[in-house]
Amino acid sequence: MNRRNFFKTSAAAIGAIQVGFFASANATPEINTVLGPIPPGNLGRVLMHEHVLEDFIGADEIAPGRYDAEEVVSKVLPHLKSIRALGCETLVECTPAYLGRDPGLLARLSQASGLQIITNTGFTGAVGGKYVPRFAYSEPVKDIAARWVGEFRDGIPSTGIRPGFIKIGVGPGPLSEVSTKLVSAAALTHLQTGLVIASHTGDGLAAMAQLSLLKKHAVPPSAFIWAHAQDEKNIGLHRAVAEEGAWIEFDGISEESLSQNVASVVEMKQAGHLDHVLISQDAGWYHVGEGGGGSFRGYGLLFARFLPELRKAGLTESDVHTLIIGNPRRALTPSR
Repeated sequence: MNRRNFFKTSAAAIGAIQVGFFASANATPEINTVLGPIPPGNLGRVLMHEHVLEDFIGADEIAPGRYDAEEVVSKVLPHLKSIRALGCETLVECTPAYLGRDPGLLARLSQASGLQIITNTGFTGAVGGKYVPRFAYSEPVKDIAARWVGEFRDGIPSTGIRPGFIKIGVGPGPLSEVSTKLVSAAALTHLQTGLVIASHTGDGLAAMAQLSLLKKHAVPPSAFIWAHAQDEKNIGLHRAVAEEGAWIEFDGISEESLSQNVASVVEMKQAGHLDHVLISQDAGWYHVGEGGGGSFRGYGLLFARFLPELRKAGLTESDVHTLIIGNPRRALTPSR
């Protein structure tokens, strides 16, 4: 089967499966993967924040055809197969639109690897708004939200693939005008879809500002994931956000930060907030524009090194289950 026919066939099949999910408002909530919806209990072990591909050229210049999909598959697939062999069952792919999101490519990789992959809807306002499409600066909040709700309802255009969460991003400190707009649009989208909001967040001040704004829109803190929380060194803010009921995501786990992230997880357990912690690596990714996709950081460290270190630090098997199975399942299950 050639690539064009693969995507036509996959999109039709995925669309048919997902229409069935959306048809019943009273159905038990399911979680959208790039190959269709699944029951929350089928998520298994989850990596909550990873990337397959990113294109940092900016929203004004990004365009289809800037990379060779065959080269991406050749580079990424062995890494996905490797973590599947380590016991990972689901990967949450956090690349938003206008930064390299490619749901069709993810569907292809999911089929080939046996790994469930979840994509997103939303825009990121981080890095000074470089990845916000120009129309979003003038478009009303409700219209931006309508775009994102449309992707949830009808599928991402040309693929039929529906997002499993909302991905936004803000810089450090007080929210900028465009970030305020995106957080508000995410709030409206959550209220209509039940999808959790995962936000690339510059620091604790920005996390608290987002929580405050979401509350004004009647969005519960449990619908908010503070991505990159490890970048905020004030652990008191981690506790404060967890006490509100939001998710604290330590997603920068690497060889260099192993001990820091172990300490952060242990501190959250000691504070009684382990049930609000998510962990991942922010690893990958194929760099569009660099020869051969540049340097790719694999996804296996969390399973091969980090979890054993947590056990050495005193976490029980029940704690580990909470971190990689229970908490992701609760975070990603749409609210109704």
